[in-house]
Amino acid sequence: MPAQIDPFQAISVSRLAHQLKAEGRSILHMEFGQPSTGAPAAAIAVAHEVLDTDGLGYWESPALRERIARRYQEKHGVTVEPDRVILTCGASPALVLALSSAFEPGDRIALARPGYVAYRNTLKALHMVPVEIEAGPESRFQLTAAHLEALEPAPAGVIVASPANPTGTIIGKAELAAIAEVCHRRNIRIVSDEIYHGLSYVEPAHSMLEFAPDALIVNSFSKYFSMVGWRLGWLVAPRAHVHRARAYIGNLFLTAPSLSQHAALAAMDAEDELEGHVEVYRRNRELLLDALPRLGLADIAPPDGAFYIYANIGHLTDDSLAFCKQLLADTGVATAPGVDFDPVNGHRYIRLSFAVSTAEVEEALRRMTPWFAARMAHAAE
Repeated sequence: MPAQIDPFQAISVSRLAHQLKAEGRSILHMEFGQPSTGAPAAAIAVAHEVLDTDGLGYWESPALRERIARRYQEKHGVTVEPDRVILTCGASPALVLALSSAFEPGDRIALARPGYVAYRNTLKALHMVPVEIEAGPESRFQLTAAHLEALEPAPAGVIVASPANPTGTIIGKAELAAIAEVCHRRNIRIVSDEIYHGLSYVEPAHSMLEFAPDALIVNSFSKYFSMVGWRLGWLVAPRAHVHRARAYIGNLFLTAPSLSQHAALAAMDAEDELEGHVEVYRRNRELLLDALPRLGLADIAPPDGAFYIYANIGHLTDDSLAFCKQLLADTGVATAPGVDFDPVNGHRYIRLSFAVSTAEVEEALRRMTPWFAARMAHAAE
């Protein structure tokens, strides 16, 4: 029987946003986690050159695999052999590759709730069983070693994300080490989604490879490297798992886009430009953290990294999807409903992405301030 997959409701909000834009409305897109900037200039220059000189067949770049492997040594002090890096058509196929090649249908996989909508639904699509663990303010909306220790029976695997979507919270070094220890002892295989690495504002994010060398690591060029539309990601597989993972990807996806691989190699050395983007996000985060409490949104997850703020709107509504659509219709500001990330409590939350320009954040606040003031006044009646 085909798996029953829940819709990604932020897409319906975005579809409405684009419809309103086509009608002439001014729209501010804060519903998706995609940088408003394009690929680094050096990456675009290389792409132009390659288009004129390369036939762009099926290919996996040895130079790019080597450069990614070197990044783990530079940033995390861990050695990754280049052949363990498997290039994919974005982080989503890397997640499918990790799950399908490492687990069996029926396996129970733990994950935090709230969490990225595609974790739950990809597991369902692969006929695995998501074991959602409610992670609230007491654990900073993150999985902990204690959560995993308490699960009976132990799940076959766990998906860890730090920084996380939708909350932006980071799991600290000591807790990551504790999670790795519990998983090793209880034979729980770790899949670590590290797509937001590089986007940290409080403390650096640690790779799970520092604590669990046999973890499967998912990453992408979409977020820090600002290459969303290029559809390029990677999976770091444990040595014993490389052959199996390569067999899967060769049959399921062939290879990642050749043009994107050439461009990504140049992007990896554009650190000054990319760190400039991070400084914009840092400023946007500060603006929102300062302004949102004045709008009545004081109960938010601590956004340590990524580019999201997950805010409680339970005092204003119990239908976050309808709330987001009304906010969009009235102000032109598109946001994501919490029900995507938490089917139990998400009706009381929204997610705002600040991966836009500072001017757009300022304009969004200008539009939302009177709108939220009216909502707050109505709720107080």
